Amino acid sequence: MSHCEFHAPVPRYQTGLAYVEVLVAAAIIALALVPIIEALQTGMLGTEIYKSATAQHYAVLAKMEELLAEPHATLISGAAVAGDPSTPSNYSDPPATPDRRLVFLGLYDADNADGDNDLYTVADPDLDGDGNVYTGYTGLVWVRVEIAGSVHYMESLSAQ
Repeated sequence: MSHCEFHAPVPRYQTGLAYVEVLVAAAIIALALVPIIEALQTGMLGTEIYKSATAQHYAVLAKMEELLAEPHATLISGAAVAGDPSTPSNYSDPPATPDRRLVFLGLYDADNADGDNDLYTVADPDLDGDGNVYTGYTGLVWVRVEIAGSVHYMESLSAQ
């Protein structure tokens, strides 16, 4: 008779990763990268927006400083040429300029001396007899600088 021995199979231990495990891991990484990349794109866009807004702010500030350094009489003359505080003055940038700075000038009635409750109309003392409110005026001048088509602006008053 023959003798047959039965041996239990020797267990094998897996070394390394199976192909399916690698695919699952790659899919998880790919899914996680999508929101990360989107967040980076949003951050880059925000940087460009803030860069533009900062440049516009400093452009308005520079123009305002330039205007406030002008002699008071020159600003009054500029307001006279514009004729109305809602009309851009000759201090504004030329029309086709990118980020065009508009400058508005007006005589300013801080104490409502003419009694009409309008800050941009003043009583003409008519000391020179010409009936022109701009000649002989020595009061406040309202100055506004804005970037056309944007929310960036700055206002100030100039006094003699």
